[in-house]
Amino acid sequence: MDLRFTGEIWFWRGPAPWHFVTVPDEECAAIESASSLVSYGWGMVPVTARIGATDWTTSLWPKDGRYIVPIKTAVRRGEKLEIGDTVTVHLTVDA
Repeated sequence: MDLRFTGEIWFWRGPAPWHFVTVPDEECAAIESASSLVSYGWGMVPVTARIGATDWTTSLWPKDGRYIVPIKTAVRRGEKLEIGDTVTVHLTVDA
């Protein structure tokens, strides 16, 4: 399954801080329909993600009935991204 959407980068200041982009509702519904086939522990969904020219392997995190995409530091630095930037995310759900 391949998805593309835009979203804003936000920061979570938890015990292990991370930057994320929230997956929109329509794309979350598509992911949810396939999640039982690909999900592992805690509802994590393995994906290959791309922003700009940077690809990486990660997992979508379930949060508040939706999914969020963790954005690695190397991706943010390589693409010169900051909190609040709107980005286009390409996702391939890994089966």
